[in-house]
Amino acid sequence: MSGHGGTAAGADLTLTADGLLLRPWREEDVPALLRAYDDPVMRQWVRLPVSTPEEAARWLESQRAGWASGTRFGFAVTDVSRGGELVGNLALKRPGPGPERAEVGYWTAAWARGRGVAPRALEALTAWVFAAFAEEGLVRLELLHQVDNVASCRVAEKSGYAFAELLDALPPEFPLDGHLHVREAPSTAYGSVAAHRPPDMSPAGSSESR
Repeated sequence: MSGHGGTAAGADLTLTADGLLLRPWREEDVPALLRAYDDPVMRQWVRLPVSTPEEAARWLESQRAGWASGTRFGFAVTDVSRGGELVGNLALKRPGPGPERAEVGYWTAAWARGRGVAPRALEALTAWVFAAFAEEGLVRLELLHQVDNVASCRVAEKSGYAFAELLDALPPEFPLDGHLHVREAPSTAYGSVAAHRPPDMSPAGSSESR
């Protein structure tokens, strides 16, 4: 693994997770990205559609910009045993008010569901995040999903993200309540969840809807 932040570091960083390889997104991923978004289940949870090559190009540019700014670290999840097949997306998002917290989000492509992709990939990302950002004071990862996103709730629980709080709906964009799940750095006694909840937290899904 390499460092974090900056275009050069982001271009080289890879993580491994029990048969999976997590790497930055590439131009050649566009066909698989469009195929993944052409799925009714996926479209339930995402806010911004990716339906055309132009939208896919803008989506990829936003991933590159996130790496360059150090505010968003997006990984294409690929299956090594299947020739590097794209199977999902995983992101670390750091838009919050302080360095001690960050949010994770993910989706799994329709053709890869049922293989345990998301829990394996999320575990690898979690380990990297707590190691890579420890000196910056990051001690808490948050995972959010809408209450009817049962699959995301299962992934959170399997990955050690404990249910912490029921979030109020924010219609019309988020018509249903949400779950907040939290995982803290291994050596952290961080205190109560409610005391550290930012005021604008939404119940958007960990299906990478933001």
